[in-house]
Amino acid sequence: MIPILDYEKTENSPIFQRTTPQSRVTEPVQEIIARVRKEGDQALFAYSRLFDKVELTALEVTGEELEDAMEKVDKELISILTSAAENIKAYHSQQKRTGFSFSPEPGVVLGQKITPMEKVGIYVPGGTAAYPSTVLMTAIPAKIAGCGEIVMVTPPGKNGISPAILAAAKIAGVDRIFRVGGAQAIAALAYGTEIIPRVDKIVGPGNAYVAEAKRQVFGQVAIDMIAGPSEILIIADEKSNPAHVAADMLSQAEHDKLASAVLITTSSSLAEAVQKELEAQVSRLPRKEIARASLEGQGKIILAASIPQAMEISNRLAPEHLELMVERPMDYLDAIKNAGSVFLGRYCPEPVGDYWAGPNHTLPTGGTARFSSPLSVDDFVKKSQFTAYSQEALQKAGGKIAAFARAEGLQAHARSVTIREEGL
Repeated sequence: MIPILDYEKTENSPIFQRTTPQSRVTEPVQEIIARVRKEGDQALFAYSRLFDKVELTALEVTGEELEDAMEKVDKELISILTSAAENIKAYHSQQKRTGFSFSPEPGVVLGQKITPMEKVGIYVPGGTAAYPSTVLMTAIPAKIAGCGEIVMVTPPGKNGISPAILAAAKIAGVDRIFRVGGAQAIAALAYGTEIIPRVDKIVGPGNAYVAEAKRQVFGQVAIDMIAGPSEILIIADEKSNPAHVAADMLSQAEHDKLASAVLITTSSSLAEAVQKELEAQVSRLPRKEIARASLEGQGKIILAASIPQAMEISNRLAPEHLELMVERPMDYLDAIKNAGSVFLGRYCPEPVGDYWAGPNHTLPTGGTARFSSPLSVDDFVKKSQFTAYSQEALQKAGGKIAAFARAEGLQAHARSVTIREEGL
């Protein structure tokens, strides 16, 4: 079902499935965005009828609906969501930073100030599955950053929004919630409608239409990233339990037929045992058709000559999730150059990060961990720099500033400095 390959056979070939936005959705998304800009809320009601098969009477979720959702959700799940939220808060609170200022010489003050974004939008997928974890992971960093208003959009199902999603929103401190999804929700957040406010940044995962809409509105608003299919890369040695390795691979394979689950190991016996475990375990999964298609299409087991060579492969791939199931995993942490989120040891499977530990699960995919980072408090703030010069400080540096400006052919720049020296 899943091939075992020597590293030499994969060195110059793609290992993870790297996808680009499908061109077939580009034009429909353009049309959706244009209609939302023109018709506002009426377009959102119309698209709910067309795409979600739901006849809405109101877009915004009321406070009473939130309280009702809290009552409907199992108390144990409420307790779990609350504890997970506390873990996420504890981790992301460490990311909060203040500005700085210093005086490099008399009469000069330089600095940087940190300002939270006023309004941010979070997109939470709906449809066949509900993801309260996405609510916590996107809203809590925004709350810690100090954003003035957090606006959530999520598709309206035929039975309404999942109570678990609404409960998570209340726990996370979301300010306003709207029952709208798809590209039309992204357009509403980017441009505003009669009832949905225009935001400064949109974060959160979604389908191909949502991803393409985020791409098209970028520049009008900021976005976090264009998320692709989920990925997991596991580096495991001969002492790893093959059943554990297979289970961890399947934890991502069940996401999507295009999800990638890859094992790199130095042990051929482990590779063969994992291959057998995958076949045995996948047949027992409720989403076995999806998981099997993922493994057959994107899954791989790669034999490496050594753990350091496995690390080299990992850095080339820049995986979304990286598990190190090896002896003394912390010894290899510095060697990891490109990865979204790293899970260290044999008892730290990736779902620990999805739901509980605290680090964010909104991560760069498609090799973008080479240059981008997990969602964090930094995503919800802006940085402004400031400069203050006294008259004496400007007189000291003015001649050099003016000369620099003239060297670039910008006489008015030079004049704005020298005119102060002339006392005019």
